[in-house]
Amino acid sequence: MMPSFRIRQLLIAVPLLLAASVGRPEAADGAGRHHRPVAVLADRSLAVAPGARLPLFASADLEGRHPEVTRAVIVLHGRLRDAATYFETGLSAREAAGPAGEGTLIVAPQFLSRTDWEAYDLPQDVLRWTREGWEGGDDALGPNLPGSHLPGSKPLSSFDALDAILARLGDRTRFPNLSRIVVAGHSGGGQVAQRYAVLSRAGDALARQGVRVSYIVANPSSYAYFTPERPGPTAGCPGYDRWKYGVQDLPRYAAGADPGALEAAYVARPVTYLLGGLDTDPDHPALDKSCMAEAQGPFRLARGEFYRAALKARHPDLRQPLHVVPGVGHSGRRMLGSACGLSALFDMPGCGNEAGPVRASRSGTHTR
Repeated sequence: MMPSFRIRQLLIAVPLLLAASVGRPEAADGAGRHHRPVAVLADRSLAVAPGARLPLFASADLEGRHPEVTRAVIVLHGRLRDAATYFETGLSAREAAGPAGEGTLIVAPQFLSRTDWEAYDLPQDVLRWTREGWEGGDDALGPNLPGSHLPGSKPLSSFDALDAILARLGDRTRFPNLSRIVVAGHSGGGQVAQRYAVLSRAGDALARQGVRVSYIVANPSSYAYFTPERPGPTAGCPGYDRWKYGVQDLPRYAAGADPGALEAAYVARPVTYLLGGLDTDPDHPALDKSCMAEAQGPFRLARGEFYRAALKARHPDLRQPLHVVPGVGHSGRRMLGSACGLSALFDMPGCGNEAGPVRASRSGTHTR
């Protein structure tokens, strides 16, 4: 727990929750809301490095010993940094899974921004990022920056923080019977899950210890491509192939990795793509409308299908399924709680067949 700022959290959360509940419905997901401090702070934390803590929610104390845990689901929030909402989504999915969800630990990390850190007057050791830098694995703004007061300090990426969670879950003294970890993200969290699956080697290390790590990428605004080809126009968009949209100019966390090696490792990893059949609004208020993202397609459904099709064209034996969830738009709860969401989270039957090939024009026409 982090009791030192719980009173401040309660004092600030009430007016923020009231403010978030008024105004136009689309404003809640619009560009402005993620600029505000979060309404609810996580009530636990994990030491990522000496003097650096990551706030998180968890359905059990990560410091204790839990022989009853056989599976862990890490649920990643979107750009609103609303980890409490996604923690509840994970708990709801576990309940919906019935017996298949038994023995599952739910963890929801919270990647706070400097705005949150300042608004709550948080301790120096709480990690914080720019409002969206954590989505691509950027280094934290603090506390572990070069020249900080911490001895032997170094930059810490949001992916370093995820590595620390995986390392804790892989600790056999605490979780002796854990055999599966699922890293699941929706929207901005889907961006994190996809990029983390590209760059991180932590899952490969756990696999050698008998712990299978899989990834669920649900309704992100964009993907990290491995080649410069895109389904949409790239003229006049010089950043379209740079990280986090491509594999040029990789972040510090990647440590000079070879793009070809990253692609080979990524396509061998167990990744499932979940796309909402109604997530087709090219003007959705939370959709990335930069030229880098627009080059990937007109809306989230098309961008996901284009990306998976590009991978399949280069790797005909690709075993990364894509499922379109009918009747669902941009909703993390409905996506992860769907039959295909529960299948990917808990290996349950009932998802049905993989979605068919995408057919979309450069102008945005999209049919199946």
